[in-house]
Amino acid sequence: MKKELQDLRDKMQEYGIDAYMIPTGDFHGSEYVGDYFKCRDYISGFDGSAGTLIVTADEAGLWTDGRYFIQASDQLAGSGIELKKMGQPDVPSIADYLADQLGEGQTLGYDGRVVMASAENALKQRLRGKQVRIVSDKDLVGELWTDRPPLSRRPAWPLPVIYAGRRRSNKIALIRQELRRKQADYLLLASLTDICWLLNVRGDDIAYTPVVLSYLLMDQEKVCWYVQKCVPRELTYELKDDGVEIRDYESIYDDVAALPEGSVLYYDMGTVNSRLQSRIPASVKRMVGPNPTEMPKAVKNPVEVANFRKAHIKDGVAVTRFIYWLKQNVKDGVDGKPITEISAAEYLEGLREKQARYVEPSFAPIIAYREHGAICHYSATEESNAVLKPESFVLADTGGHYLEGTTDITRTISLGPLSHKEKEMYTLVLRGHINLAAARFLKGCTGQSLDSLARTPLWDRGLDYDHGTGHGVGFLMGVHEGPNSFRYRKPAGGGRECVFEEGMVTSDEPGIYLEGEFGVRIENLIVCRQADDSGFGDFLSFDTLTMVPYDRDAILPEMLTEKERRWLNAYHSVVYDTISPHLDPEEKDWLRQETREL
Repeated sequence: MKKELQDLRDKMQEYGIDAYMIPTGDFHGSEYVGDYFKCRDYISGFDGSAGTLIVTADEAGLWTDGRYFIQASDQLAGSGIELKKMGQPDVPSIADYLADQLGEGQTLGYDGRVVMASAENALKQRLRGKQVRIVSDKDLVGELWTDRPPLSRRPAWPLPVIYAGRRRSNKIALIRQELRRKQADYLLLASLTDICWLLNVRGDDIAYTPVVLSYLLMDQEKVCWYVQKCVPRELTYELKDDGVEIRDYESIYDDVAALPEGSVLYYDMGTVNSRLQSRIPASVKRMVGPNPTEMPKAVKNPVEVANFRKAHIKDGVAVTRFIYWLKQNVKDGVDGKPITEISAAEYLEGLREKQARYVEPSFAPIIAYREHGAICHYSATEESNAVLKPESFVLADTGGHYLEGTTDITRTISLGPLSHKEKEMYTLVLRGHINLAAARFLKGCTGQSLDSLARTPLWDRGLDYDHGTGHGVGFLMGVHEGPNSFRYRKPAGGGRECVFEEGMVTSDEPGIYLEGEFGVRIENLIVCRQADDSGFGDFLSFDTLTMVPYDRDAILPEMLTEKERRWLNAYHSVVYDTISPHLDPEEKDWLRQETREL
């Protein structure tokens, strides 16, 4: 058993807490969290980006999704913590588990600042009738973690309108108009990406997500931005000119508690933490729903779309060069040293850094050789770092933030001879990937409507993958950003499905994962656009942003339909015309061969 786990149990006993919950989260419901917030990792040793730890006096369980089953199983070994595979038969939900474990009058504890209001409300509903006492003001891990990293306070910086495409004053006016339509007096924003979108600012407080730790409270007269002392003087003046007042980060709790009697406050329970919700006076009417910034943030304006294309050209040059370099050097290595998963990731990052206006990676790189490719979100460590050899597959899922936008791309790369099975799996995934990219559909369709297009070639063989087919992508913000997505399951908790609109950027990434053998995933980013008018309704389609070739050596051409073959040849023609002018002669010759017609 981990010492940290026993220390937590001792602390629970000290406070009379029977079960303690540690989610993966910060004060804002962010997907990625800063080092200060990695409490679950500190106690359990599991460092995946999603998971919730529940600890009682006798048991401890870690709930995580299918992306992390293999990784979590390895990292939890010997810890005294049981892996709970979410969505699998006989695995209860967290709420059901707590309802079963906690008896009448017992106490559930957590830090309410990292549990969102919607999650707390659902828990209370499930535990209703058992008289369970909830203590939400105890950060027990914070009391134990003596060398805890400090809360990040990196400088904020402005995103010029040449990239954002819309002035912050226009965005604020748009949201105020929406508040009037909803008949709400105040809007409380806690989602970092929504705040940064609205104010045209970015920051460096969270790895892979260039945002600023902050809150925002606005009405028809003023906008108050609650932030640490991290705003440069020039940006402060710029914000002031647009009517934005800067206040202390922690004072949001007092200001919410002081809202006028009878006023109406609008907020999103999925991103406002339960501690902050508890500060809303009883005399204030609560109006809850998705942030009014969510849809205008998801529907990229024409300037943002044009910038996305520029970012993907630069990213395409970097990734194409990487694939060429890898294939040329995997046999003999570089400077007498073999290429490993970690050194390959470092080389690709170096290629991205050479591109103009590159900011940072958009997520931790996944370079996964052979059987590691079957671990959906594998992250190489010094212990697991595999040497790449001239055989089988390496799966490379990486991305970058540029001032012009965000990229996310996966290529499964053949490093040498492939078995028929490897080629067959690659081609099935490629077919699904093409089918979704080539979709033409009536306006009103959701990701749930379209997801099966990518899965059908695999479903026909009785195969599947345990993750969504695609996620929305932010503009120089979160690489995973809703509400648009492709997934056949209904949203958790009965949430709403998002109808696709022109300007939405989404990933297209089917895969197949054969544990102990290899994995295949192929991913492009696609932008929704208006299709030609057919006279039978308003049709939409997708345009591919990513500009990197597929691996010809892995394709079984006889498995492709004529439509799939035409799409592939047309895409490769565009890739060559777009990327080749930026390559060296040897790289250009190689790309010509990779993109020749099937």
